[in-house]
Amino acid sequence: MAELITRKENAVGWVIFSNPTKFNAVSQDMWTALPKAISAFDADPEVRLVVITGDGDKAFISGADISQFEKARGSAEAQAIYNQAVIDAYEAPVHCSKPVLAKIRGICMGGGLGLAAACDVRIAADDAVFRMPAGRLGLGYNYTGIKRFVQMLGAAGTADIFFSARKFNAADALGMGFLNRVVPAADLDREFAAYCELIAENAPLTLAAAKFAIRQTGLDPEVRDLKQAARMIEICFDSEDYREGRRAFMEKRKPNFKGK
Repeated sequence: MAELITRKENAVGWVIFSNPTKFNAVSQDMWTALPKAISAFDADPEVRLVVITGDGDKAFISGADISQFEKARGSAEAQAIYNQAVIDAYEAPVHCSKPVLAKIRGICMGGGLGLAAACDVRIAADDAVFRMPAGRLGLGYNYTGIKRFVQMLGAAGTADIFFSARKFNAADALGMGFLNRVVPAADLDREFAAYCELIAENAPLTLAAAKFAIRQTGLDPEVRDLKQAARMIEICFDSEDYREGRRAFMEKRKPNFKGK
């Protein structure tokens, strides 16, 4: 059964793409469900970060479920509805105010590669395999998605993975700047949990301000909201968390941030 599974563990909101018989290929319903799942975690004050991953150890996401294409993308109207669902899913991690991480094991291709690119941080096991097979399917890739890859890989790197549709491994993905870290598969759970804990301990308002400012750098100048970026910095300095951070530093203890 293809489904999007969500669960909350301490300060982490987990979004799990589950379609194991198809290496977690994404159905239209799963694309549609993703923005709602991320929005719910974004609104939950107990959640400090969101993690997107795949069910099992064979795949992160192998791409869209091609078996649905004849029906879901068989007419211009159906194609438009499907494409909007995918676009909204890709934008959900970007617009989430909290850090969104991709935990990657096994196959990460097509729509999985695009969704991972929309996350803030990507950590993968050394057995991960990547591919952008759009050229083999004859489909067009939208400008926003291409721009996201160019900002990450550069024009030449983006041209390489799209033009060749070749497979590349975790070491290649790290070298080209797609991944933040690669760890041995046996250590992925432990290393990833430790990294999540690092993020969860930090001041939520600071992380939100940093994520917002980072996003502005990738936008065209006429749509950047630098006033809001400045307001979010002011909120940090006016917060109880800033006072708690100063006290904790002076008292040589771990701060207890509340996001207020």
